[in-house]
Order: sequence, then C-alpha cells, then structure tokens
Amino acid sequence: MMAQPLAPPTSLSVHRAFVVEFHAEADLQAGRVSGRVEHVVSGRATSFQSQEMLLAFMAQVLCEVRGDSAQK
Repeated sequence: MMAQPLAPPTSLSVHRAFVVEFHAEADLQAGRVSGRVEHVVSGRATSFQSQEMLLAFMAQVLCEVRGDSAQK
C-alpha cells in the first residue's frame, strides 16, 4: 500500500517558486555554486556564479512579486 502524499502547507505559493539548475561542476560543499535559476510564474531567468548572485536574483524577484500583489 502506498503512503498518501502530504498536502502542501497553505503558506507555499507558486508565485514564490523557483527552479534552480546547478552546473555539473558545482560543488556546494566546497562553495562552488553556479548554474541557472528561473522564477516559475514570470519565467524570468538568469545564470549565477555564486550563492550571493543566486540569492540576490531571488530576493529581487520576490520583492517585485510582493510589490505587484500589494498594488492589486
């Protein structure tokens, strides 16, 4: 008998979802972080060569998403 999947918490929103793809050479434990990140809803995407760049892009998009929802 298969276990039933857990229902996602209601605080999770597709508007705050990202897809992150790491390059094959990336080594998170060694601090080598590079790849591509895409915001699911808007399709905005960028490449990144550091954890700081990844987080900065995500923060920028989330700030814009919050701004858009506040205007509605």
